[in-house]
Amino acid sequence: MVRPFCVVASLTAAVMGTFAGTPVLAQDQKPYSVVDGKVDKGTFNGWRRYTDACMRCHGPDGSGSSYGPALMESLKTMPYETFLETVINGRQNVTASQKNVMPAFGEVQDVAMNVDDIYAYLKARADGALGRGRPQKQ
Repeated sequence: MVRPFCVVASLTAAVMGTFAGTPVLAQDQKPYSVVDGKVDKGTFNGWRRYTDACMRCHGPDGSGSSYGPALMESLKTMPYETFLETVINGRQNVTASQKNVMPAFGEVQDVAMNVDDIYAYLKARADGALGRGRPQKQ
C-alpha cells in the first residue's frame, strides 16, 4: 500500500527536481514568447492547463471571479517563487469576515508538472503581452 504522504513527497521532489534544472531568468527576461500575437509552445500549453484546472475558480484568462482573485493582476507583483509555493502547497487566508482557500495542487500531476507553463501564460497576461481568449501558436 502506498501512503498518500509518500506520493505527495515523491511528486513534490520530482517537481522540485524539474525546477532545479530550469535556468534562472535574468530580471528583464520573460518566461514566455509572444511574436506577432502568437505564443510559444510552453505558453500555449500553459493556457490549456490553466483553462482545464484553474479557470473554474480564477475566471477566464486569469481575470478573476467570485471564488478566486484575478491572477493576471496578482502576477504583476507576485514573484515566481510565491506563485510556485501557492500552487503546489495551497494557501489559507482565514479572517473573521472571509475564508479564502487555495487548494494544494502538488498532487495533481497535470498541474504540478506544467506549473512553469501555467506561470508563463499568466505572466504574459499580467504583462499585457497577451490578450484574452485562446492564443495562437507561433
